[in-house]
Amino acid sequence: MIDLLDLEHLGLKGAISSFLLEVPEPVLVDPGPATCLDMLRVRLAERGLAVADLRAVFLTHIHLDHAGATGHLVGENDGLSVHVHADAAPHVADPVRLVRSTRRTFGEAHDRLWGEVRPVPARNIRVWEPGTRAPLRLLRPISTPGHIGHHVAWLDDRDGVLLCGDALGVILDRRAPVHPPTPAPGVDAAAWQETLERVRVYDPDRFAVAHFGIYDDFEARREELSGALAALEDRVRAGPDTDDPRLAQEFEAETRELQAAVIGQDRARRYFDVFNAANDWAGMRLYLKRFA
Repeated sequence: MIDLLDLEHLGLKGAISSFLLEVPEPVLVDPGPATCLDMLRVRLAERGLAVADLRAVFLTHIHLDHAGATGHLVGENDGLSVHVHADAAPHVADPVRLVRSTRRTFGEAHDRLWGEVRPVPARNIRVWEPGTRAPLRLLRPISTPGHIGHHVAWLDDRDGVLLCGDALGVILDRRAPVHPPTPAPGVDAAAWQETLERVRVYDPDRFAVAHFGIYDDFEARREELSGALAALEDRVRAGPDTDDPRLAQEFEAETRELQAAVIGQDRARRYFDVFNAANDWAGMRLYLKRFA
């Protein structure tokens, strides 16, 4: 059984989710940022659990909104194993470069948004490489590069749920359009399109996204994200060969308007104040400069 834990990032419901599974002992997929640790503990306690009861943490990737709390959890539970893609494991053990990169994006707001990032001791890290066996029989890792190169989705074979992290985009409501999260510096639009084509064979009954929720329209959302990624790439490519901030600001305003029509102005404003769509424009532009 999969259980969605709303971490209420900065007091906002429906922004960041973690997922609790019993396979057969309790594990978390993407524990969220360190600033949500108190709410994570509350959500666990509501289910009769504490951090000490967890067996493992499975990371889809190491962006701080997904993985920033991991080192704190290991500090509270020395027996916790942390399962992560081999390419990301060094940054889990030593997050200095990761934090430095994140600070470049979020500036002075970094600590308020994400909090302190603590290293995970090497003895707790379990490295997964594509082509190797799954760490748990019921939880199958699937390489899903695109949002970032080391992205991994986790398929719960028992319940038919694909835990996607950001691989299926941002879906803030069943009626809301998919938003393609393409922040610099790791996005690879071509790899992401290949991922979206490849994962269709799994055809899960449901899929879970970190931002935000569990849905049952996998094929429709897969196609929608593919189209949204292509549209953003075409739009950025068609723009002038300059870093005119007005283009990113226009995309930001349009994104907020589209989402607000479904989720309301306040929630859209608060969500995109943190996960600014202008950063997604900039990430796609950087990708095109590097690879197109």
